[in-house]
Amino acid sequence: MAPRNVAVLDIGKTNVKLVVHNLVTGEDVFVRTRPNRVLVDGPYPHYDMDAIDTFLIEALREAAAAHSVDAVTVTTHGASTVLMAGDDLALPVLDYEHAGPDSLAAAYDAVRPPFSETASPRLAGGLNVGAQLFWLQRTFPDAFARADTIIPYPQYWAWRLCGVKAAEATSFGCHTDLWNPGARSPSSLMVRMGWDRLLPPFRSAFDALGPVRPEIAAATGLPPDTPVHCGIHDSNASLLPHLLTRTAPFTVVSTGTWVILFAVGAPMEGLDPARDTLANIDAYGRPVPGARFMGGREFDLLTDGNPVPPDADTVRAVLERQVMALPAFVSHSGPFPGRTGRWTHDPETLPPAERTAAASLYEALMTATALALCNAAGPTVVEGPFARNPLYADALARLTGRPVVRTAGSTGTSTGAALLAAPGHPVATGAEITADGSWLGPTFDTYATAWHAAAG
Repeated sequence: MAPRNVAVLDIGKTNVKLVVHNLVTGEDVFVRTRPNRVLVDGPYPHYDMDAIDTFLIEALREAAAAHSVDAVTVTTHGASTVLMAGDDLALPVLDYEHAGPDSLAAAYDAVRPPFSETASPRLAGGLNVGAQLFWLQRTFPDAFARADTIIPYPQYWAWRLCGVKAAEATSFGCHTDLWNPGARSPSSLMVRMGWDRLLPPFRSAFDALGPVRPEIAAATGLPPDTPVHCGIHDSNASLLPHLLTRTAPFTVVSTGTWVILFAVGAPMEGLDPARDTLANIDAYGRPVPGARFMGGREFDLLTDGNPVPPDADTVRAVLERQVMALPAFVSHSGPFPGRTGRWTHDPETLPPAERTAAASLYEALMTATALALCNAAGPTVVEGPFARNPLYADALARLTGRPVVRTAGSTGTSTGAALLAAPGHPVATGAEITADGSWLGPTFDTYATAWHAAAG
């Protein structure tokens, strides 16, 4: 019988969630969340794996008591792998924002493959997983030598639940330097460094790896035969429902801490690695051109964590006075790398609604720039927090000249991850709002022109 309720462990950079998604209604019928804490003890900043594990078991127990859970799957942020020695961690799981790998940047640059092979741009810190592994191997050689498995982050948690180790392409294919999209195989770097010998067998994101471990069933109340599916990179989870229901070309803008763009049906040619364009790998193993920037983090910085939805008069005032945020407030990523963000007006003197309006316009202008860089075409579908921001959507529609669809209801991440357990299940779509930007008049056009001139 096809699964109805699928439990999804969703580990984002900011929060960890356990969601039960109902595939029939398209609703998240159970949600529990906790901050994704980074520990600063030990050799370097790392994720609190014990806390996530405790949360996972407790949340699954609560979910199983409230709902009939038919399957479990996992989705996580990218730029993370786990080095295992047997059933233990060989080293703590590095926080990808740690700057440690930059200390070996020159040596790493000498061995990393070209963009033409991997479609993976060179990024700061540990955002290239290859740079993480290179730094860890050079800096902690004894501990690294004990590792017998390199496993992607989603599949580590799938292993924790069912005891089967697997590798999977969406996580290895997200700006890691470790995947060759054309060959659909590990990159020359993986082979050169010998890391490929530590990989578990590759499996499809859709595969059921096995039932939950007996001890997990006992601790949570899940039926012992509950299947655990392989899992997927979170932005690719958001993309999956659209691959099943839309016709190319279209673009999905998945928003959260990161804004990730998937230009489905766009050509791979012309991507610019210097401006954070890249190819991701979808759930079926196919390369999809795209771009990214840390938009959610920037929005929080620009609004000082206190967004206040602006009314029409506030938006008009921001446009007429040209109150702008200029890139970039997270300078290590996005279409304007290396720039230092600045305001045209002192943000401390701006009311919260004006700051929110300027921040929303900034995010739209950054997104439109990234869309152009990855050759996007067709409608733009926005998911996540920015889908609840009508000013962002209207400005983006005006900037691109194409409709922008704001999705409502559950996030694409939980929907897509749940669909791994039943890819043939009809996708229950929530309400959608289409913006065309028609209410934004010539003042916005003048504002956008001035922004681009100031941004360079």
